[in-house]
Amino acid sequence: MAIVWQKKVSRDNELDHYEVRSAGRTRRLYTNGVFHSQYSPSRPVAGSVWDLLLLPAFFHPLGSVKRVLVLGVGGGAVMKQLEYFLQPELVMGVELNRIHLQVAKRFFHVRGDAFQLIEADAVQWLKQYQGPPFDLIIDDLFGEEGGEPCRAVPLDESWCATLKQNVTEEGSVVVNFDTHKALANCFWLDKSINPWQQVYQFTTPLYSNCVTLFTQQTTSRTEFRQNLMSFKELDQTKASCRLNYQLRQWHSL
Repeated sequence: MAIVWQKKVSRDNELDHYEVRSAGRTRRLYTNGVFHSQYSPSRPVAGSVWDLLLLPAFFHPLGSVKRVLVLGVGGGAVMKQLEYFLQPELVMGVELNRIHLQVAKRFFHVRGDAFQLIEADAVQWLKQYQGPPFDLIIDDLFGEEGGEPCRAVPLDESWCATLKQNVTEEGSVVVNFDTHKALANCFWLDKSINPWQQVYQFTTPLYSNCVTLFTQQTTSRTEFRQNLMSFKELDQTKASCRLNYQLRQWHSL
């Protein structure tokens, strides 16, 4: 891949290195060597972990996801995927890193009437939020440790309560866990506490991530797959489909 843009920024006596790389129309964002985002308008499905953040939305009836909140924007790949497939009225992204927001706008084209980008600490922002609830919240809050991405916010009782109170009565929360261990420590996975109708785990052989859907929707897996088949890029009966995922319900994990 060719480097189309790079920048070094001093922070806390350290030097952060940002790169945007390209291969054709594909754009990738790297921060300190960590791969954060990939998107191509000609191939909105990458066969990668970002697809796992998109797929849970299809447990909702098509056309019903109007308001989406993405916590942790990176380059904005899932925001572009949501726009491409579902056209929500609002896709709001909250991101602490100003450079990531600049990259999302300039290189990933996260701009237009449906998008709203906010520079803020996502946890503090959502705890103080007083607006209408969202149909879908995607928690993709990651930091870096030893050159590897890792969860930045544990799914403890406090954070789970904050997420739950900001979705609609029929809404969903999607959380990207970096490992099965991080998922196992989620407050909601205590059966005596779990407030959700269904819990599903999305994985891909390419990464260790466990993207988990907590939803009030009662959609079956068959209905979910039927929703996917409405789009040629998501229809796994077609050879051109690049999806590469596994889906399991929580009680069977």
